[in-house]
Amino acid sequence: MSSSTAHRARTAAPSSAGEASAEVLREIPLPPYVTGEDAQFAVRAVVVHAPRRWSGGTVCRNDASPHPCRLHRWGARVLALRGLEDADIAALIERGDPAAPLPPRGA
Repeated sequence: MSSSTAHRARTAAPSSAGEASAEVLREIPLPPYVTGEDAQFAVRAVVVHAPRRWSGGTVCRNDASPHPCRLHRWGARVLALRGLEDADIAALIERGDPAAPLPPRGA
């Protein structure tokens, strides 16, 4: 590959584009359809990246970034696509088992 065809990293959007567009660019893409394996990864994501109260506010238990972190948001979106309600996702987080089976659909 010649230097003229080398790939270049895209620069960040200017601040005038707004924070909302910058946030969207940082989101983890959703799978085109949610498989059982995707759902299990999502369970692990929401449980491992659960909220934790800290002196500066609520942070991710795993990496101390502001909660909800990218992986927690991705996991919650995948589980919602799989048909889980917010209460079902909250119960999985409360249980605290990253290998917990998913509740049946529509239950």
